[in-house]
Amino acid sequence: MTTRASLPLSVLSPEAAAAKNSHKLHRLWEEPHGQHHSDTMRSLRFISAKALASHPQLVQENLDSIAYNLYPLLFKTSYLLEQADITRALLSHWPLEEFRLAVLLGPNIDHPEDLRDRACKACLEACMQGIADHVLRSGSNRLRVADFTGIQDVQAFDAPPTCAPDPEGEDLLLTSIAWELSQMNQLTELSVAFSTLTGKIQTLLSPLKTPLRVLDLANCALNHEDISFLANCNHTAHLEVLDLSGHNLVHLYPSTFFRLLSQAAQTLKVLTLEDCNITDSHVNMMILGLSPCSQLQQFKFLGNPLSGSALRRLFAALCELPRLRHIEFPVPKDCYPEGAIYPQDELSVSKFDQQKYDMIAEDLQAVLLRANREDIQASTPLFGSFDPDIHETSNELGTFLLQAFKTALENFSRALEQME
Repeated sequence: MTTRASLPLSVLSPEAAAAKNSHKLHRLWEEPHGQHHSDTMRSLRFISAKALASHPQLVQENLDSIAYNLYPLLFKTSYLLEQADITRALLSHWPLEEFRLAVLLGPNIDHPEDLRDRACKACLEACMQGIADHVLRSGSNRLRVADFTGIQDVQAFDAPPTCAPDPEGEDLLLTSIAWELSQMNQLTELSVAFSTLTGKIQTLLSPLKTPLRVLDLANCALNHEDISFLANCNHTAHLEVLDLSGHNLVHLYPSTFFRLLSQAAQTLKVLTLEDCNITDSHVNMMILGLSPCSQLQQFKFLGNPLSGSALRRLFAALCELPRLRHIEFPVPKDCYPEGAIYPQDELSVSKFDQQKYDMIAEDLQAVLLRANREDIQASTPLFGSFDPDIHETSNELGTFLLQAFKTALENFSRALEQME
Protein backbone atom coordinates (compact mmCIF):
# COMPACT_ATOMS: atom_id res chain seq x y z
CA MET A 1 0.00 0.00 0.00
CA THR A 2 1.38 3.37 -0.98
CA THR A 3 1.81 5.69 1.97
CA ARG A 4 3.11 9.18 2.52
CA ALA A 5 5.50 10.01 5.31
CA SER A 6 4.79 13.08 7.40
CA LEU A 7 6.20 14.82 10.44
CA PRO A 8 3.94 14.65 13.51
CA LEU A 9 3.12 18.38 13.27
CA SER A 10 2.82 18.72 9.50
CA VAL A 11 -0.29 18.69 7.36
CA LEU A 12 1.47 18.90 4.03
CA SER A 13 3.76 16.40 2.39
CA PRO A 14 7.17 17.83 1.48
CA GLU A 15 6.45 17.97 -2.23
CA ALA A 16 3.53 20.32 -1.59
CA ALA A 17 5.69 22.99 0.05
CA ALA A 18 6.11 24.83 -3.22
CA ALA A 19 2.44 24.63 -4.17
CA LYS A 20 0.48 27.75 -4.95
CA ASN A 21 -1.41 27.81 -1.64
CA SER A 22 1.28 26.51 0.69
CA HIS A 23 1.82 29.89 2.35
CA LYS A 24 -1.87 29.95 3.32
CA LEU A 25 -1.67 26.51 4.87
CA HIS A 26 1.40 27.35 6.90
CA ARG A 27 -0.31 30.53 8.10
CA LEU A 28 -3.37 28.51 9.15
CA TRP A 29 -1.13 26.08 10.99
CA GLU A 30 -0.02 28.88 13.28
CA GLU A 31 -3.47 30.38 13.93
CA PRO A 32 -4.60 28.14 16.82
CA HIS A 33 -1.84 29.26 19.19
CA GLY A 34 -3.83 32.38 20.09
CA GLN A 35 -7.02 30.49 20.94
CA HIS A 36 -8.60 29.93 24.35
CA HIS A 37 -6.60 28.02 26.94
CA SER A 38 -8.95 25.00 26.78
CA ASP A 39 -7.77 24.24 23.25
CA THR A 40 -4.22 23.90 24.50
CA MET A 41 -5.29 20.77 26.33
CA ARG A 42 -5.88 19.12 22.97
CA SER A 43 -3.24 17.94 20.59
CA LEU A 44 -1.54 20.33 18.20
CA ARG A 45 -2.62 18.03 15.40
CA PHE A 46 -6.29 18.51 16.30
CA ILE A 47 -5.94 22.28 16.75
CA SER A 48 -4.29 22.49 13.37
CA ALA A 49 -6.89 20.25 11.75
CA LYS A 50 -9.66 22.41 13.24
CA ALA A 51 -8.09 25.56 11.82
CA LEU A 52 -7.69 23.92 8.43
CA ALA A 53 -11.27 22.57 8.41
CA SER A 54 -12.60 26.09 8.92
CA HIS A 55 -11.41 26.89 5.38
CA PRO A 56 -13.30 24.37 3.17
CA GLN A 57 -12.12 25.72 -0.17
CA LEU A 58 -8.48 25.52 0.86
CA VAL A 59 -8.90 21.92 2.02
CA GLN A 60 -10.56 20.85 -1.21
CA GLU A 61 -7.87 22.53 -3.32
CA ASN A 62 -5.07 20.75 -1.43
CA LEU A 63 -6.43 17.26 -0.68
CA ASP A 64 -3.75 15.59 -2.75
CA SER A 65 -1.11 17.31 -0.61
CA ILE A 66 -2.43 16.15 2.78
CA ALA A 67 -0.55 13.25 4.35
CA TYR A 68 -2.58 10.05 4.39
CA ASN A 69 -2.31 9.54 8.15
CA LEU A 70 -4.04 12.88 8.78
CA TYR A 71 -7.21 12.01 6.86
CA PRO A 72 -8.91 10.32 9.87
CA LEU A 73 -8.36 13.32 12.16
CA LEU A 74 -9.40 15.81 9.51
CA PHE A 75 -12.53 13.73 8.89
CA LYS A 76 -13.49 13.81 12.57
CA THR A 77 -12.84 17.54 12.69
CA SER A 78 -15.02 18.20 9.64
CA TYR A 79 -17.80 16.16 11.27
CA LEU A 80 -17.43 18.13 14.52
CA LEU A 81 -17.67 21.44 12.65
CA GLU A 82 -20.45 20.09 10.39
CA GLN A 83 -18.43 20.93 7.29
CA ALA A 84 -20.25 18.55 4.96
CA ASP A 85 -18.36 19.73 1.87
CA ILE A 86 -15.06 18.75 3.46
CA THR A 87 -16.51 15.43 4.65
CA ARG A 88 -17.59 14.54 1.12
CA ALA A 89 -14.30 15.66 -0.41
CA LEU A 90 -12.28 13.59 2.10
CA LEU A 91 -14.31 10.45 1.35
CA SER A 92 -14.03 10.95 -2.40
CA HIS A 93 -10.22 11.00 -2.05
CA TRP A 94 -10.00 8.51 0.87
CA PRO A 95 -6.51 7.00 0.58
CA LEU A 96 -6.86 4.19 3.15
CA GLU A 97 -8.19 0.66 2.72
CA GLU A 98 -10.78 0.96 5.50
CA PHE A 99 -13.41 3.51 6.48
CA ARG A 100 -14.98 2.66 9.85
CA LEU A 101 -17.27 5.47 10.95
CA ALA A 102 -17.62 4.55 14.63
CA VAL A 103 -13.86 4.23 15.03
CA LEU A 104 -13.20 7.55 13.33
CA LEU A 105 -15.76 9.41 15.46
CA GLY A 106 -14.83 7.74 18.73
CA PRO A 107 -12.38 9.09 21.34
CA ASN A 108 -8.72 9.17 20.37
CA ILE A 109 -5.43 10.66 21.51
CA ASP A 110 -5.78 13.78 19.40
CA HIS A 111 -9.42 14.48 20.30
CA PRO A 112 -10.95 12.63 23.28
CA GLU A 113 -14.54 13.72 22.64
CA ASP A 114 -16.89 10.93 21.51
CA LEU A 115 -18.97 12.01 18.50
CA ARG A 116 -20.70 8.69 17.90
CA ASP A 117 -23.93 9.92 19.51
CA ARG A 118 -23.97 13.07 17.38
CA ALA A 119 -26.04 12.45 14.26
CA CYS A 120 -25.13 15.16 11.76
CA LYS A 121 -27.48 14.35 8.89
CA ALA A 122 -25.65 16.57 6.42
CA CYS A 123 -22.30 14.94 7.21
CA LEU A 124 -23.69 11.39 7.12
CA GLU A 125 -25.25 12.09 3.72
CA ALA A 126 -21.91 13.58 2.65
CA CYS A 127 -20.21 10.32 3.69
CA MET A 128 -22.46 8.33 1.39
CA GLN A 129 -22.03 10.79 -1.45
CA GLY A 130 -18.27 10.86 -0.92
CA ILE A 131 -18.00 7.08 -1.11
CA ALA A 132 -20.05 7.10 -4.28
CA ASP A 133 -17.71 9.76 -5.69
CA HIS A 134 -14.75 7.65 -4.61
CA VAL A 135 -15.79 4.52 -6.48
CA LEU A 136 -16.78 6.50 -9.58
CA ARG A 137 -13.44 8.28 -9.79
CA SER A 138 -11.14 6.86 -12.42
CA GLY A 139 -8.58 4.55 -10.86
CA SER A 140 -10.06 4.71 -7.34
CA ASN A 141 -9.73 1.16 -6.05
CA ARG A 142 -8.04 1.45 -2.65
CA LEU A 143 -11.11 1.42 -0.35
CA ARG A 144 -12.05 -2.13 0.61
CA VAL A 145 -14.16 -1.80 3.79
CA ALA A 146 -16.90 0.75 4.50
CA ASP A 147 -18.42 0.26 7.97
CA PHE A 148 -21.22 2.63 9.05
CA THR A 149 -22.24 0.80 12.22
CA GLY A 150 -22.12 2.10 15.78
CA ILE A 151 -23.66 5.57 15.28
CA GLN A 152 -26.64 6.38 17.51
CA ASP A 153 -29.85 8.24 16.68
CA VAL A 154 -29.28 8.49 12.94
CA GLN A 155 -32.21 10.07 11.13
CA ALA A 156 -33.28 8.95 7.65
CA PHE A 157 -31.34 10.10 4.64
CA ASP A 158 -33.04 11.40 1.55
CA ALA A 159 -33.78 8.60 -0.89
CA PRO A 160 -31.09 8.00 -3.51
CA PRO A 161 -31.81 9.55 -6.89
CA THR A 162 -32.78 6.28 -8.55
CA CYS A 163 -35.01 5.04 -5.74
CA ALA A 164 -38.68 5.95 -5.49
CA PRO A 165 -40.25 6.03 -2.00
CA ASP A 166 -41.58 2.63 -1.02
CA PRO A 167 -45.36 2.63 -0.60
CA GLU A 168 -45.07 0.27 2.34
CA GLY A 169 -42.76 2.64 4.16
CA GLU A 170 -39.49 0.76 3.70
CA ASP A 171 -36.59 2.25 5.65
CA LEU A 172 -35.19 4.95 3.40
CA LEU A 173 -31.94 5.07 5.35
CA LEU A 174 -31.23 1.43 4.61
CA THR A 175 -32.31 1.81 0.99
CA SER A 176 -29.98 4.77 0.61
CA ILE A 177 -27.08 2.88 2.18
CA ALA A 178 -27.73 -0.14 -0.04
CA TRP A 179 -27.79 2.05 -3.15
CA GLU A 180 -24.54 3.76 -2.24
CA LEU A 181 -22.89 0.41 -1.49
CA SER A 182 -24.05 -0.89 -4.85
CA GLN A 183 -21.88 1.78 -6.51
CA MET A 184 -18.76 0.21 -4.97
CA ASN A 185 -17.76 -2.22 -7.68
CA GLN A 186 -14.99 -3.80 -5.61
CA LEU A 187 -16.76 -4.08 -2.26
CA THR A 188 -15.95 -7.49 -0.74
CA GLU A 189 -16.33 -6.95 3.02
CA LEU A 190 -19.36 -5.68 4.92
CA SER A 191 -19.84 -5.32 8.67
CA VAL A 192 -23.19 -4.21 10.08
CA ALA A 193 -22.90 -5.84 13.51
CA PHE A 194 -25.26 -4.64 16.25
CA SER A 195 -27.60 -3.01 13.72
CA THR A 196 -31.29 -3.92 13.93
CA LEU A 197 -31.96 -5.41 10.51
CA THR A 198 -34.97 -7.65 11.11
CA GLY A 199 -36.42 -8.56 7.72
CA LYS A 200 -34.09 -6.17 5.88
CA ILE A 201 -31.11 -8.26 4.78
CA GLN A 202 -32.45 -8.67 1.26
CA THR A 203 -32.87 -4.89 0.96
CA LEU A 204 -29.27 -4.39 2.06
CA LEU A 205 -27.52 -7.11 0.08
CA SER A 206 -29.52 -7.54 -3.12
CA PRO A 207 -28.25 -4.37 -4.87
CA LEU A 208 -24.56 -5.26 -4.37
CA LYS A 209 -22.83 -5.95 -7.67
CA THR A 210 -19.96 -8.09 -6.41
CA PRO A 211 -20.16 -11.13 -4.13
CA LEU A 212 -19.01 -10.56 -0.56
CA ARG A 213 -16.13 -12.50 0.97
CA VAL A 214 -16.60 -11.17 4.51
CA LEU A 215 -20.01 -10.63 6.14
CA ASP A 216 -20.53 -9.66 9.79
CA LEU A 217 -24.16 -9.81 10.89
CA ALA A 218 -23.58 -10.33 14.60
CA ASN A 219 -26.48 -9.29 16.84
CA CYS A 220 -28.62 -7.88 14.01
CA ALA A 221 -31.91 -9.44 15.22
CA LEU A 222 -32.29 -11.48 12.03
CA ASN A 223 -35.48 -13.46 11.45
CA HIS A 224 -36.30 -16.51 9.33
CA GLU A 225 -36.80 -14.37 6.23
CA ASP A 226 -33.27 -13.01 6.58
CA ILE A 227 -31.65 -16.42 7.13
CA SER A 228 -33.62 -17.86 4.23
CA PHE A 229 -32.38 -15.08 1.94
CA LEU A 230 -28.79 -15.71 3.04
CA ALA A 231 -29.17 -19.41 2.39
CA ASN A 232 -30.14 -18.74 -1.22
CA CYS A 233 -28.33 -15.54 -2.25
CA ASN A 234 -25.30 -15.42 -4.55
CA HIS A 235 -23.02 -14.03 -1.80
CA THR A 236 -23.13 -17.19 0.29
CA ALA A 237 -21.22 -19.38 -2.16
CA HIS A 238 -18.32 -16.89 -2.03
CA LEU A 239 -18.17 -16.20 1.72
CA GLU A 240 -14.86 -16.79 3.47
CA VAL A 241 -15.70 -15.11 6.79
CA LEU A 242 -19.17 -15.19 8.36
CA ASP A 243 -20.31 -13.94 11.79
CA LEU A 244 -23.88 -14.72 12.86
CA SER A 245 -23.34 -14.34 16.61
CA GLY A 246 -26.27 -13.45 18.83
CA HIS A 247 -28.92 -15.38 16.86
CA ASN A 248 -30.81 -18.47 18.03
CA LEU A 249 -30.16 -20.18 14.70
CA VAL A 250 -29.99 -23.89 15.48
CA HIS A 251 -33.07 -23.81 17.68
CA LEU A 252 -35.34 -21.58 15.58
CA TYR A 253 -34.20 -22.13 11.98
CA PRO A 254 -32.15 -25.36 11.89
CA SER A 255 -32.84 -26.54 8.34
CA THR A 256 -32.48 -23.05 6.85
CA PHE A 257 -29.27 -22.37 8.77
CA PHE A 258 -27.68 -25.65 7.75
CA ARG A 259 -28.68 -25.05 4.14
CA LEU A 260 -26.79 -21.75 4.45
CA LEU A 261 -23.72 -23.60 5.76
CA SER A 262 -23.99 -26.09 2.92
CA GLN A 263 -23.99 -23.28 0.35
CA ALA A 264 -20.91 -21.70 1.93
CA ALA A 265 -19.07 -24.95 2.63
CA GLN A 266 -16.58 -24.79 -0.27
CA THR A 267 -15.27 -21.30 0.57
CA LEU A 268 -15.94 -20.65 4.27
CA LYS A 269 -12.74 -20.22 6.31
CA VAL A 270 -13.88 -18.44 9.48
CA LEU A 271 -17.23 -19.07 11.19
CA THR A 272 -18.31 -17.24 14.36
CA LEU A 273 -21.42 -18.35 16.26
CA GLU A 274 -21.03 -16.76 19.70
CA ASP A 275 -24.03 -16.49 22.05
CA CYS A 276 -26.26 -18.49 19.70
CA ASN A 277 -27.86 -20.65 22.44
CA ILE A 278 -26.30 -23.81 21.03
CA THR A 279 -26.99 -26.51 23.65
CA ASP A 280 -26.06 -30.16 24.12
CA SER A 281 -29.18 -31.23 22.21
CA HIS A 282 -27.93 -29.34 19.14
CA VAL A 283 -24.47 -30.91 18.94
CA ASN A 284 -25.40 -33.74 16.56
CA MET A 285 -27.01 -31.26 14.19
CA MET A 286 -23.95 -29.00 14.44
CA ILE A 287 -21.69 -31.93 13.57
CA LEU A 288 -23.75 -32.71 10.46
CA GLY A 289 -23.91 -29.05 9.47
CA LEU A 290 -20.17 -28.43 9.81
CA SER A 291 -18.97 -31.66 8.20
CA PRO A 292 -19.12 -30.30 4.59
CA CYS A 293 -17.09 -27.20 5.54
CA SER A 294 -13.78 -28.61 4.32
CA GLN A 295 -12.10 -25.20 4.03
CA LEU A 296 -12.89 -24.07 7.57
CA GLN A 297 -9.82 -22.75 9.41
CA GLN A 298 -11.35 -21.05 12.45
CA PHE A 299 -14.50 -21.86 14.41
CA LYS A 300 -15.54 -19.56 17.26
CA PHE A 301 -18.53 -20.38 19.45
CA LEU A 302 -17.99 -18.71 22.81
CA GLY A 303 -20.94 -18.03 25.09
CA ASN A 304 -22.97 -21.16 24.24
CA PRO A 305 -24.30 -23.37 27.08
CA LEU A 306 -22.48 -26.60 26.24
CA SER A 307 -21.34 -29.26 28.70
CA GLY A 308 -17.91 -30.86 28.77
CA SER A 309 -19.25 -34.11 27.28
CA ALA A 310 -20.95 -32.24 24.42
CA LEU A 311 -17.73 -30.33 23.73
CA ARG A 312 -15.77 -33.60 23.57
CA ARG A 313 -18.17 -34.96 20.93
CA LEU A 314 -17.97 -31.74 18.97
CA PHE A 315 -14.15 -31.64 19.15
CA ALA A 316 -13.94 -35.20 17.85
CA ALA A 317 -15.97 -34.17 14.81
CA LEU A 318 -14.01 -30.96 14.29
CA CYS A 319 -10.83 -33.02 14.05
CA GLU A 320 -12.16 -34.32 10.73
CA LEU A 321 -11.95 -30.86 9.14
CA PRO A 322 -8.55 -30.94 7.41
CA ARG A 323 -7.80 -27.20 7.36
CA LEU A 324 -9.06 -26.32 10.84
CA ARG A 325 -6.36 -24.62 12.92
CA HIS A 326 -8.13 -22.65 15.62
CA ILE A 327 -11.10 -23.22 17.92
CA GLU A 328 -12.57 -20.77 20.41
CA PHE A 329 -14.82 -22.76 22.74
CA PRO A 330 -16.96 -21.62 25.69
CA VAL A 331 -16.36 -22.29 29.35
CA PRO A 332 -18.36 -25.52 29.81
CA LYS A 333 -21.65 -24.98 31.60
CA ASP A 334 -20.52 -27.64 34.12
CA CYS A 335 -18.11 -25.01 35.47
CA TYR A 336 -20.87 -22.53 36.37
CA PRO A 337 -23.41 -22.68 39.19
CA GLU A 338 -26.56 -24.60 38.32
CA GLY A 339 -29.14 -22.38 36.66
CA ALA A 340 -26.65 -19.97 35.11
CA ILE A 341 -28.40 -17.63 32.69
CA TYR A 342 -27.29 -17.22 29.05
CA PRO A 343 -26.23 -15.01 27.40
CA GLN A 344 -23.90 -14.04 30.21
CA ASP A 345 -22.64 -10.62 31.16
CA GLU A 346 -18.93 -9.96 31.75
CA LEU A 347 -19.24 -10.42 35.50
CA SER A 348 -21.09 -13.75 35.28
CA VAL A 349 -18.88 -15.22 32.57
CA SER A 350 -15.78 -14.83 34.75
CA LYS A 351 -17.26 -16.59 37.80
CA PHE A 352 -16.58 -20.25 37.02
CA ASP A 353 -14.80 -23.18 38.64
CA GLN A 354 -11.26 -22.92 37.30
CA GLN A 355 -10.31 -26.43 38.43
CA LYS A 356 -13.24 -28.01 36.56
CA TYR A 357 -12.42 -25.92 33.49
CA ASP A 358 -8.79 -27.05 33.54
CA MET A 359 -9.82 -30.71 33.72
CA ILE A 360 -12.25 -30.43 30.81
CA ALA A 361 -9.74 -28.39 28.78
CA GLU A 362 -7.19 -31.17 29.28
CA ASP A 363 -9.74 -33.71 28.06
CA LEU A 364 -10.42 -31.65 24.96
CA GLN A 365 -6.70 -31.34 24.28
CA ALA A 366 -6.45 -35.11 24.61
CA VAL A 367 -9.17 -35.50 21.96
CA LEU A 368 -7.05 -33.44 19.58
CA LEU A 369 -3.88 -35.41 20.39
CA ARG A 370 -5.57 -38.79 19.86
CA ALA A 371 -6.67 -37.59 16.44
CA ASN A 372 -3.12 -36.42 15.63
CA ARG A 373 -4.37 -32.84 15.39
CA GLU A 374 -1.65 -31.04 17.34
CA ASP A 375 -1.95 -28.37 14.65
CA ILE A 376 -5.26 -27.20 16.12
CA GLN A 377 -5.10 -24.50 18.82
CA ALA A 378 -8.04 -24.42 21.21
CA SER A 379 -8.66 -21.54 23.62
CA THR A 380 -11.31 -19.72 25.66
CA PRO A 381 -10.57 -15.97 25.46
CA LEU A 382 -13.18 -14.51 27.81
CA PHE A 383 -12.24 -10.88 27.15
CA GLY A 384 -10.84 -9.89 23.76
CA SER A 385 -10.72 -11.99 20.62
CA PHE A 386 -7.79 -14.24 19.74
CA ASP A 387 -5.74 -13.50 16.63
CA PRO A 388 -3.88 -16.67 15.56
CA ASP A 389 -1.42 -14.60 13.54
CA ILE A 390 -0.08 -12.74 16.59
CA HIS A 391 -0.96 -15.20 19.41
CA GLU A 392 -2.36 -12.46 21.65
CA THR A 393 -5.80 -11.32 22.66
CA SER A 394 -6.89 -7.96 21.37
CA ASN A 395 -6.65 -6.58 24.92
CA GLU A 396 -3.01 -7.62 25.12
CA LEU A 397 -2.39 -6.14 21.70
CA GLY A 398 -4.00 -2.90 22.82
CA THR A 399 -1.61 -2.71 25.76
CA PHE A 400 1.32 -3.31 23.42
CA LEU A 401 0.17 -0.57 21.04
CA LEU A 402 -0.29 1.92 23.89
CA GLN A 403 3.22 1.19 25.09
CA ALA A 404 4.56 1.59 21.55
CA PHE A 405 2.76 4.90 21.22
CA LYS A 406 4.17 6.07 24.58
CA THR A 407 7.68 5.14 23.43
CA ALA A 408 7.17 7.03 20.16
CA LEU A 409 6.07 10.13 22.07
CA GLU A 410 9.12 9.93 24.33
CA ASN A 411 11.41 9.63 21.33
CA PHE A 412 9.68 12.57 19.68
CA SER A 413 10.04 14.68 22.85
CA ARG A 414 13.75 13.91 23.01
CA ALA A 415 14.11 14.87 19.33
CA LEU A 416 12.43 18.21 20.04
CA GLU A 417 14.75 18.85 22.99
CA GLN A 418 17.77 18.16 20.80
CA MET A 419 16.45 20.58 18.18
CA GLU A 420 16.15 23.28 20.84
